[in-house]
Amino acid sequence: MRLNKFLAQAGIASRRAADRLIAAGRVRVNNRIIREMGVQIDPTVDKVTVDGQPVQPPRQNFTYILLNKPRGYITSRKDTQGRPTIYTLLPSQYHRLHPVGRLDFQSEGLVILTDDGDLTLRLTHPTFRHEKEYWVQVQGQVPEVVLHKLRKGVQLHDGLARARVRYLGKIPPEQRFWIQHDPKHTWLAFILHEGRNRQIRRMCAAVGLRIRRLVRVRVDAIHLGDLKPGQWRLATKKQRKIIDRIKSTPISNS
Repeated sequence: MRLNKFLAQAGIASRRAADRLIAAGRVRVNNRIIREMGVQIDPTVDKVTVDGQPVQPPRQNFTYILLNKPRGYITSRKDTQGRPTIYTLLPSQYHRLHPVGRLDFQSEGLVILTDDGDLTLRLTHPTFRHEKEYWVQVQGQVPEVVLHKLRKGVQLHDGLARARVRYLGKIPPEQRFWIQHDPKHTWLAFILHEGRNRQIRRMCAAVGLRIRRLVRVRVDAIHLGDLKPGQWRLATKKQRKIIDRIKSTPISNS
């Protein structure tokens, strides 16, 4: 965030007046006087003072919703083809929220909706490398050699794509009512750190796997839990603590 924007959001001055404070040498970042314009800071890490007094931005009351998107819904407010959208599953007072990442029409599972742009950036930008876990049912049996190919990486039109992949094994009790085991087919768990368009579907196609179901169950440590398809809930206190931890993670320069 630009330093003058931070000062303005904290109520110290307008952005133009904040620029004058900076030019006058009255603003310090991590105890270093800042005079140049356009300096970027991380409000979660950097310590800012004006005339020796610490500056803290006002805490905003963001809204966070967890939704279990059913198959056959899109993660948009409107659709030119008339398909149902996830917003038809939510009360109207939450239609202002935006989804953190998307799931395609045939995919299911966890969608986080919020008005918190910082969380959205941190969970969608590959720089932050937050894990996203998907359970994928593929047709038939899958030999270990195919999993090895997926782990090593498959070449897609937009570059090499890798994932941590394993056999899912047992389905947790809280999901058994809507995710059934079928001995004829295989459930795999994919963990990604990036979110390219239809990445898992394209990776599976590249190694000859046919997907029957694709369910996102986790983003970082935020789990779908026992939400049924079409159900939603506000983030719990525990989940909001996870969100605070995600937002406080320093930006990596690697």
